[in-house]
Amino acid sequence: MRRLKIMLQASVIQMVLTLFVASTAFANDESGIWADVAAGKSLIILRHALAPGTGDPTNFDINQCSTQRNLSNTGIEQATRIGAMFKSNGINQASVYTSQWCRCVDTANTMNIGSVQELPELNSFFAEPEKKPAQMQALAEWLAELEAEGPVILVTHQVVISALTGVYPTSGEAVVFKHKTDGSIEVMHRIVTD
Repeated sequence: MRRLKIMLQASVIQMVLTLFVASTAFANDESGIWADVAAGKSLIILRHALAPGTGDPTNFDINQCSTQRNLSNTGIEQATRIGAMFKSNGINQASVYTSQWCRCVDTANTMNIGSVQELPELNSFFAEPEKKPAQMQALAEWLAELEAEGPVILVTHQVVISALTGVYPTSGEAVVFKHKTDGSIEVMHRIVTD
């Protein structure tokens, strides 16, 4: 029993050291991550900027922002900072795709780094979790057909990002990922804007 406990402790220590070394190496090569995004080799998926609350009101209407949870003034300022952060890392123009929810569209437009296109595959399924399998399949198919020749930024919701990448992002957090030819997702980096 004691030997098993020592072996488990050694395994945990080894795992922590491996993660530390990997994260240190990654931190030293952040410029490579931005270069990959600029070249379209990696994509960015971003949770919309700060929109206080959870979910949407019961009278939610996708065509009426007044019925939705929207960006606060702090969220608008955050979206502006996110756009500035992208620009400071060489991403001045990007193909920006967004959920149809107003808080995502507003985040995408406020970043001011390219024309914004609505993509229903990025919509939230928070209130209707039964839609998750079909929607995530549609998003996977869209990603498989995407031919990125430059930066691509997807603006969406926590539930979509978590389902795609396994990451639970904060408001305004970006996840850099690669969509591999076998359909799998490889998370390359997380960027917390605040």
